[in-house]
Amino acid sequence: MKNLENKKIALLGLGIENQSLLKFLLKKNKDLDISICDKRTKSDLIKILQKINIKNWKKIKFQTENKFNIELDKFNILFRSPGWPILCPGIQKAIEKNVELSSAMNLFFELCPSKNIIGVSGSKGKGTTASLIYEIIKNSGKKCFLGGNIGIAPFDFIEKIKKNDFVILELSSFQLEDLNYSPKIAVLSNIFKEHLSPADPNNPNFHKNFESYTGAKMNITAKQSKGDYLVANQKIKIIVQKYKIKSKIIYFTKSKSKNILAGDFNKENIAAAEKVATLLKINKSISQKTIKNFKNLEHRLELVRILKNVTYYDNSFSTTPESTIADLQSFKKNIILLAGGSDKGANFKKLAKEIKKRVKLILFFPGQGSERMHKELNKINFPKNKVKMINSMTEAVISAYKKSQEKDTILLSTACASFGIFKNYKERGNLFKDEVKKL
Repeated sequence: MKNLENKKIALLGLGIENQSLLKFLLKKNKDLDISICDKRTKSDLIKILQKINIKNWKKIKFQTENKFNIELDKFNILFRSPGWPILCPGIQKAIEKNVELSSAMNLFFELCPSKNIIGVSGSKGKGTTASLIYEIIKNSGKKCFLGGNIGIAPFDFIEKIKKNDFVILELSSFQLEDLNYSPKIAVLSNIFKEHLSPADPNNPNFHKNFESYTGAKMNITAKQSKGDYLVANQKIKIIVQKYKIKSKIIYFTKSKSKNILAGDFNKENIAAAEKVATLLKINKSISQKTIKNFKNLEHRLELVRILKNVTYYDNSFSTTPESTIADLQSFKKNIILLAGGSDKGANFKKLAKEIKKRVKLILFFPGQGSERMHKELNKINFPKNKVKMINSMTEAVISAYKKSQEKDTILLSTACASFGIFKNYKERGNLFKDEVKKL
C-alpha cells in the first residue's frame, strides 16, 4: 500500500465507498492524519461514524458545511467520492500544487490480491449484468466477490480476497473518470446520454457533455493490454472504434437463452454475461442453468404484484428516457406509467413518441423533468385527459389502481432522477412497493 504515514489525508465526501475506506485505513494504522471534507454538519458525520462502528472518531478532523471544499491544497492526498466533481475549484487548486488525487476505487485496484477483476459499466444494465456474471462464476465453483456501484464497497471484502479469486465490480462513469487502472475483462452494456446535469445536491457531479461522459465510460479500457478483453454491445461499436484499445474486443447482441427476466433489453445483458463465461471457459450448462433461474434485481423492472389481472412493475432505477423507452417496449399497450421528477438534462422527444404509442395514462411526480416531458407530450398532441399531476407515491398508486382495468400494466419507470419528493431511487421504489402491497 502507498505510504500514507506522516501524510495529510482528506476523504472528500463520506459516502459508502469512503466509509469503507476509512474503516480499512484506521484498521491498518489508527494514527493516520485523516480529515473528512463534507458539506453536511459535523454532528451528522459523527452519527455516521458511530453507526459504522468507528470508535476512535475523535482523532478524525472535520471540514464541513461552507468550508467543506476550501484549502484542499493543504493535504497530501485526496480520496474523492464519485459524487464529488473533479472540476471542483478546491480540487483543481490542489492538483496545481501537486496534491495527489485518488479514490477508494483506485486504491482498491492497487491493493487487490487478485488480478482477476471483471469491471462492468454502461448507462443501464450494468448492475444486472455484473450480478449475473457473479452468479455464473459462483455456480461454477470459483470463489468470487461482487461490489462497486451496486452498493457494496469493495473495501468491505478486500481482506477476504485470495490470489485466484474473482472480483466483479459495477463501475459508474464517476468511478471511472479518474481511474488509473483497468480490469482484466471490461464489459460495456451500452452507452447513451446520462448524467449531463447535476440531479442531486448531495452528489452534484455531472459530465459537461456527451463526449466527456463517453470518455469516462471508455476509460475502463485505458490501462488494458493485449492479454485483456473488452466485451461490448454491438450497438456502441461506432463509439468503441473512436478509441485506441489494446485489448481484444468481443461484441455481443441479444441472447437466445431461456430466462425469466422482464424486459427485452435484458437479452443484451444476458449475452454480455455469456461472453464473459465463455472467456472464463465455464461450462455452458452452468451458465444456462444460472440464466434460467436469474430474477430481475430489486427496482430493475421488478415484478411487485399481480392484482385482479393487473400487473405492477418497479423500475425505480430507470432514470433516463432511454431506459424508460426500453421498459415501455417490453410490454404491449395498456400501460399506466408513473414518471417524472428531477431533471438531468435529458431529451424527452423519443420518449414522448413511445408514450403516445403505449401509455393509456401517465401520472407525473413533481419536478422540472416532469414539466419538460409534459411539454414534449403536448407538442405531439398527447390527450390531456391521459395526464395527471400527483404529489405523492400514495396518490400515484391509488390513482393508477382506480384507473386500471384487466390486463393493464402499472409501471414505475420515471425517466428522471428521484431527488425532490424522494431521497433516492431506492426510497422511491420501496414506497411504490409498499403502496402496491397495501391495495
